[in-house]
Parts: sequence; structure tokens; C-alpha cells
Amino acid sequence: MKGLLKPLAPVLACCGLLLAWQLASLGLKNDSFPTALESLRAVPPILSDKDALINILASLRRMAIGFALALAFSIPLGLLMGRSRSTAAFCNPLLMLIYPVPKAALMPIIMLWLGVGDISKTLVIFLGVSLPVIYHSFEGAKAVEEKMLWSGAAMGLSAGERLLRIVLPAALPEILTGCRTGLVLALITMVTSEMIARQSGAGNILFNALDMGQYDTVFAMIIIIGAMGICLDAVFEVIRGWLVRWSEPQFDMPLSFS
Repeated sequence: MKGLLKPLAPVLACCGLLLAWQLASLGLKNDSFPTALESLRAVPPILSDKDALINILASLRRMAIGFALALAFSIPLGLLMGRSRSTAAFCNPLLMLIYPVPKAALMPIIMLWLGVGDISKTLVIFLGVSLPVIYHSFEGAKAVEEKMLWSGAAMGLSAGERLLRIVLPAALPEILTGCRTGLVLALITMVTSEMIARQSGAGNILFNALDMGQYDTVFAMIIIIGAMGICLDAVFEVIRGWLVRWSEPQFDMPLSFS
């Protein structure tokens, strides 16, 4: 019975949420709070609309570029910080200064510098993803046992080779935890940036529907964005499981807010 309930748990949770939403909407009887059924009925027309699909794909493209650039920058930096005290001493104050600032709050300034196009939105996604990935890469590299590095040095490995062949594999489970958190933040910052710089994207569809009082479309877009997040997280978990088959399974979902 336990084994049967485990895969059904997310489905049951979603059904419970939709039921609570339906009852709350019927009880409040507010035009700006459509029922779950009305919102779900608005999903197929959005997904069958060519312009809406182009907007959603544009969002995913920005998110993918920002996420990939953040990983390419943050993982090496985090590993270097974990193994080099001077690098950590230089970077830590800068990161502590940037970390508490909501990344969406930087959007108006970035728009002034770079305009309202894809570059500014991608940069906000990059900033949102980078910090948790740097932190977890740093923690993972710092936790690597010195004996492993001494053994690598004794075998003639250079500092760069030790970082690549010893530190990176050993820190990989922790790095992937940061990447998973970064994936959530990439989705959040993507939608937020598109709601501020309204040209295209899922956030643009949502905000335009809000302006026009199409509340069923607003909630339908929230459902679509939530489904995107669930699907991306599921795909990432498959990749993570394949990359760190040798490590202990992780069941918790890291949460972070920006």
C-alpha cells in the first residue's frame, strides 16, 4: 500500500489543492477569483493559440540561456572559492552584498542600461541562478577531504587536474542541489522580468490578461507556469539521478526566495 501511495502522492496533493480552490472560489463568489474548473477550461485555448505558444517558447529560451550561462560561470567560481582562501576572501563580501537584493528589483536599472529586450531579462535570470549555485559549489568543494587531494598530488596531478578530476566529482551532489534551487529561481525571475519588461513571454501574457480583466486566463497562466516548473524539476531529477547514481538519494525540495 505504501509503494502505491508514493507515486500517487503528488497527484492527490494537486487534486486536494484544486478542490480547496474550487470551494474557496464558490464560497467567496468574487469575479476576480474564478473557480478551478473555469481556470482549467482556459488552459487548452492558450496552449492551442500560436501567439501564446511563441511567447511561452520565448520564455523557455531566455530561461535556458540564463540558466546555462549561470552554471558555466558559477560552478567554476564556487569550486575555486571552496579550494582557495584568497578567492573566497575576495568574492565573499561581493556575494554577501548582492545576495539579499531581490533580483527583480534590479530589473528597472538593467532596463535603463540594456533596454527591455532579451538581454536584460536573461541577465536577471543569470543573477538569480548564480548565487545559490556558487554557494552550493563552494560548500561542496570545501567538504572534499584533503587526503584525496594529497593522493592526487602524489600521483602527479596539477592543481587544475585535481579540481577537475577530484573536487568536481566529489562536490557534484551538492552542486546539483544548488542547480535545482537555481532552476526554481530561473522560473521565478523569468516570469517576474517579463511582467516588468512587458514585450513577450509567459509573464507578458499573464499581466496583459490581468489588465483586461480576463481573470480565468490569469489563473490559467499560473497553472501553466506551475506545470512548467513541475516538468522541469522532474526532468532535472532524472538527470541528477543519472549523474550521481553512487550518492545517497535526496528527497527534499530546496526552497529559496528572490
